[in-house]
This record gives sequence, structure tokens and C-alpha cells, in this order.
Amino acid sequence: MDLTIKDIEDIALLARLNLSEQEKETLIKELGTLFNFVDKLQDLDTEGIEPLINTLSVYNVFRSDEVRQSPSREEMLSNAPLTEDGYYKVPKIM
Repeated sequence: MDLTIKDIEDIALLARLNLSEQEKETLIKELGTLFNFVDKLQDLDTEGIEPLINTLSVYNVFRSDEVRQSPSREEMLSNAPLTEDGYYKVPKIM
């Protein structure tokens, strides 16, 4: 891809950059090299290669969702330091 001064000025405007003429010339060369490298990547044959989702061998680490009986209210309240009328009793804050 060949870049022009106009392309660099448009990019600089979008990025809110004030570039000197020398900086524009330098960017034309550097971005041109980068874009040429990206163009080379387009030539690679990727037929039959699956897209990479993750570099680690990750699997579902969650337990299966099974319906089971919940503890009774009495069992849950048995660990509380204070209870009243079937509820947890906590100190007043205000």
C-alpha cells in the first residue's frame, strides 16, 4: 500500500497531531513498511487451519447444575450468633 502526504495528514487530523514535514515523510516510510508487512500476511495459506480461540488448554471448570435440597431454615440459623423469630439478628447501625 502506497501512502501519500494526504493520507498522513488525514491520519494526523484524526489523531489531533501537529506534524512537521519531516515527520510526515518519516511516517510515510515507517507506515508504508508496516502496511507492506501486513500485505504479506494476506498471502499466507490458512486453508484448513482452525481459528485460535485460546492459547491455553482451557475447559469448563464449573460443576454441573444439579437440583438438590437446600438446607432448612433451622440448619442455616443454627450457625448464627443471634436469631429472633426465624431471622438473623444484627446490631443496629444508627
